[in-house]
Amino acid sequence: MKRVQRAEILDYITYGEQRDALRQEAMQAKALRRVHVAEVLTFLFENHQTIRYQVHEMVRAERIVKESDIQHELSTYNELIGARGDLGCTLLVELDDPLVRAAKLPLWLHLPEHLYVRLEDGSRVRPTIDERQRTEGKLSTVQYLKFPTQGRVPVAVGCDHDEVRGETLLTHETRAALARDYAEA
Repeated sequence: MKRVQRAEILDYITYGEQRDALRQEAMQAKALRRVHVAEVLTFLFENHQTIRYQVHEMVRAERIVKESDIQHELSTYNELIGARGDLGCTLLVELDDPLVRAAKLPLWLHLPEHLYVRLEDGSRVRPTIDERQRTEGKLSTVQYLKFPTQGRVPVAVGCDHDEVRGETLLTHETRAALARDYAEA
């Protein structure tokens, strides 16, 4: 998918003036790419628009003006898109109760290896994992994944971990949005 370029990033004052409209567009894009699985997992398939929004939000929140810092944000967030033919994804492990979270995250250390997208032919594609999201013997509640689907749009997203099982079929709208993302590459 197409990476966000420096020329697409507004200064934080100009972004602030356009923020409401850009935020609305980004939230619509995210809604199409958000998939819930097994009540505690939320997959957000990233694309050019969602990443551009995240960079803008960081530049605004941190009031970043230094070119090297803006480039750092671009580099960091563009990493989430993945290589050509990959689906980049942010996974949120949603355990609201701090006690439950403290108990489960060490037990779910290998949860990412149990995640998959299912293709039309029934095959499952497992993600590559950002190992920086596993620290101190526990899983982070935010995971950055890349599903190497070779440009094929999945029909479902799932998890086959013993404690977190489920599969969600993708809507026609979600599949169409992912297909458009691939076409923009």
